Amino acid sequence: MAYIGNIPAESYASFETETFSVSATTNYTLSHAVTNENEIRLVINGVVQQPGSGKAYTASGTTLTLSSATASGDSMYAVYLGRALQTVNPPAASVGNSQTAPTIITGQTAETSIATDDTILIHDTSASALRKMTRANFVSGVGGVNTPFCYGQKASAAVISRATMTKVTGMTEFEIDTASAFDGTTFTVPSGQGGKYQIIAALTGDYSDVGQDGEETAVAIRINNSEKKLATIRTSSASGQNMRVVTTVANMIATLSATDYVEMFAHIQDASGSNAKIAAGLTSLTIFKLIE
Repeated sequence: MAYIGNIPAESYASFETETFSVSATTNYTLSHAVTNENEIRLVINGVVQQPGSGKAYTASGTTLTLSSATASGDSMYAVYLGRALQTVNPPAASVGNSQTAPTIITGQTAETSIATDDTILIHDTSASALRKMTRANFVSGVGGVNTPFCYGQKASAAVISRATMTKVTGMTEFEIDTASAFDGTTFTVPSGQGGKYQIIAALTGDYSDVGQDGEETAVAIRINNSEKKLATIRTSSASGQNMRVVTTVANMIATLSATDYVEMFAHIQDASGSNAKIAAGLTSLTIFKLIE
């Protein structure tokens, strides 16, 4: 048989009944309040009575009023049509937001912390279903990690030509390279690791071998052999305030793609015309991928 709406359940609700101690009166008190007489079915001596004003009975609240008084030997009972004693489970997908109470969430208190094995409710869009997962699994699928990451500092000092932009090599001391992408000189973005990167190049020029004669120290960040960032410190030899050891830092964020490469260049110029050197230990290159 076909139905309009939900298919009837195999078990039906049974309704509460109330039997009265009958006397010769028209007024009785109900055990449960009702809005009107249509919420109960009244049976006297086995005969169902017609509800309504001018009919057999009316009801409001807990007051039941008969149109004719009963006799002491009559039997009378009422069935509460809206008061079920037993119910069956609702059909699948028949309960919506408006049918649930706020107390369905235990405690209704906002959590300030969450344990690793606590579960989180999520909506699976591909299956159009609610699912739960542990905090550990949820966190592992959110955000990212700031790798690849590399760091290296100059292992030994190196004299470079005066006033010549020179690639810095040999940054292998305390080297960290999470993706085998840095050879101590050049960082190359690995396949599948494109994104935004923080690049920090720190250069220390050492003029101690040529006296306090440092005039200009500059460090450049080059991407694919194109200069992207230049930082310079310069003094005038005429001022008598030339530099002996000075550190210059270039710092930038760049969007890199796979196979892009990053290098660090140094420019050291002294006032006397002699060659100075890049200091060991104080010259370094740091590169790491940013979490987006």
